[in-house]
Amino acid sequence: MKRIVLFVLTNLAVVVVLGIVASLLGVNRYLTANGLNLGSLLVFALIMGFGGAIISLLLSKPIAKWSSGVQVIEQPRNADEAWIVETVRRFADKAGIGMPEVGVFEGEPNAFATGAFKNSALVAVSTGLLQGMTREEVEAVIGHEVAHIANGDMVTMTLIQGVMNTFVVFLSRVIGSLVDGFLSRGEQRSGPGIGYYATTIVLDILLGFLAAIIVAWFSRHREFRADRGSAELLGRKQPMINALARLGGMVPGELPKGLQSMGITSGVGKLFSTHPPIEERIAALQAA
Repeated sequence: MKRIVLFVLTNLAVVVVLGIVASLLGVNRYLTANGLNLGSLLVFALIMGFGGAIISLLLSKPIAKWSSGVQVIEQPRNADEAWIVETVRRFADKAGIGMPEVGVFEGEPNAFATGAFKNSALVAVSTGLLQGMTREEVEAVIGHEVAHIANGDMVTMTLIQGVMNTFVVFLSRVIGSLVDGFLSRGEQRSGPGIGYYATTIVLDILLGFLAAIIVAWFSRHREFRADRGSAELLGRKQPMINALARLGGMVPGELPKGLQSMGITSGVGKLFSTHPPIEERIAALQAA
């Protein structure tokens, strides 16, 4: 959950900054006296959409380290750290990817993998996970995270987020222009009016929620695939099933205080959930 929330929030922040910079530099010249220049608007939307997503991806690893307080294991200080590093190395070799950085962070049961490139990613596990699971179950969780890297999930997430961003920017401004034109019939103006700006802001928010639902749907889909990937790396699926069952009885790691409001788990919020229910993941893995 944490890596996805961080990615989405960073992406939103970068898009806002890109929008401000574009305005200051006059790059957003898709507005003309005759209305929208759709070609210029599409280019602007693509720059905004994919620019935000790509920059977010490139920043994902340092931001994850900073926000979670990850201590990267440069040289193992004890047998447990040596075992974690060796487990990640074994799975990375089997998955055909470069050795990721390996880290540990303080907190309740949690783990994540992130990074822009398969051969320079990061796998981090929490102290709560290490203390609350058997070694076989921790192996399964590490396999799950390595599978995310091997599947290229962060890059795919970036592409989907970029497409969604582009959709939001382009469509909100087209509809905003149409609404503004309807409200200003007969008026002589040199530029867009309040109808354009108000509609664009509202649609940026509403369409942004729709885009978030689609991104969350993909995130849930990739969790099933990473569960299967863990089973393949271990050569059997029971350890991952056991790990999921164990997680179902644990208190999950909390997000940073500024992100706690993103932890939606019920009602309409299920549409925004980045992870499927534990029961569904176990059933899917048993049926695989």
